[in-house]
Amino acid sequence: MTDHHYDLLVLGAGAAGLTAAREGARRGARTALVEAAEPGGDCTFTGCVPSKTLLDAAEHGEGFEDAMARVHETVALIAATEDRTTLEAEGIDIVHGWATLRSPTELDVDGTRLTADRLVLATGARPAVPPIPGLRDIEPRTSETLFALDALPRRLAVLGGGAIGAEMGQAFARLGSEVTILEGEDRLLPREEPEASAVITAALAADGISVITGDPLAEVRTTLAGHLLCTRNGQQILADEVLVAVGRRPNTDGLGLEEAGIALDERGHIRTRSDLRTTAKGVWAIGDVTGRMPFTHAGARMGWIAARNALSTSARLVPARFDPAAIPAVTYTSPEVAHVGTIEAEAGPTARVAHLPFALVDRARTSGRTEGFVKLIAGPRRGLGNLAGGRVLGATIVGPRAGEMIHEIALAMQTGMFTGRLAQTVHAYPTWSMAVQQAAGQFFFPVDGLAARPARADAGARTPS
Repeated sequence: MTDHHYDLLVLGAGAAGLTAAREGARRGARTALVEAAEPGGDCTFTGCVPSKTLLDAAEHGEGFEDAMARVHETVALIAATEDRTTLEAEGIDIVHGWATLRSPTELDVDGTRLTADRLVLATGARPAVPPIPGLRDIEPRTSETLFALDALPRRLAVLGGGAIGAEMGQAFARLGSEVTILEGEDRLLPREEPEASAVITAALAADGISVITGDPLAEVRTTLAGHLLCTRNGQQILADEVLVAVGRRPNTDGLGLEEAGIALDERGHIRTRSDLRTTAKGVWAIGDVTGRMPFTHAGARMGWIAARNALSTSARLVPARFDPAAIPAVTYTSPEVAHVGTIEAEAGPTARVAHLPFALVDRARTSGRTEGFVKLIAGPRRGLGNLAGGRVLGATIVGPRAGEMIHEIALAMQTGMFTGRLAQTVHAYPTWSMAVQQAAGQFFFPVDGLAARPARADAGARTPS
């Protein structure tokens, strides 16, 4: 076997791994990135980039063929910013192949022996296909194969009403498919506020999508007319294609984790501390394989933290820690759903809630898009109570620009800002973001007849992921 030694080895070249490797190289460490496919990972090739491109194309009325051509062009454009040539120019060695851990400091990559002082695992996750009778037999689509479609399905059934299911269901409906979404929980987007689920359900219905909730799929049969999906309560749906979007499973099989002393949690994710160390000395894990936050931007943040902790001398005394509290998430339906921090049902008895419908926001009125809202949650500061509005605990925004608006609130949380600062900051009129200022004002006096109220524990808790 050929031997190569590095200061930092990163296994997996998705968003998390790319960030870790780039940070390692930036710090002057001899760094290698090990990947069995092409650098970029799910986000570039089968996730964020193609899905958001398809959504935009569908919203602008493009046909299926033009939309898919645009998807592949955009993927190629972004992939070129993180390919082998680019990364090697940044000082990162690229090792292509399947890796197996021989110890916490040694990898076997298709017969090549790599050793390192420090190792970062960023192997990601893959779509989960539940063991429903007949489902695997029809070879359903997942996010990994959806963008390989060469023709628009006349009838598309989407199994799962989370972010991916809602986004792709809406995209294909706007492209011309007859879409049915099946969600086993009692509402779409079960991790979001109930009001957000209601708005999105109405929006999907307006696009002609049939939504079935609270009635899990029981079996799938193959008939001459197509795939027949049968629910537990006897409903039947015919489809030409089935998209499975019910969650993801961590990529840990065949890595040799047990031999290296790297423990998994009860769901099969690599167990990590808040500083992203694993149970093996000198090994960190980041991104989807940890089960912490399955978002590209969260993975990138973890990548920076792990590389810093692995290579910085000061990190031995004060390591950086991954804190998801102020990291936002967005579902890119129309309207968008954005949230950061807590939701109302989990905010606690001392929290207060400001709720502002977009029907009361002039920018929404001028655009004729009044179906959403801003919900802002604040709680008392230790020793100061609700002085100056207290501190921001979380927010949910549903609206056409929700994904852009949420960052002002994330910044307030990240910096420990008084809630009152959001109300004091002058916002341009008329803008969507002015709704944040209007909502924050409710913590001090009625705005358009609305004032902040105590949080309700029965507002609807998140369904566990």
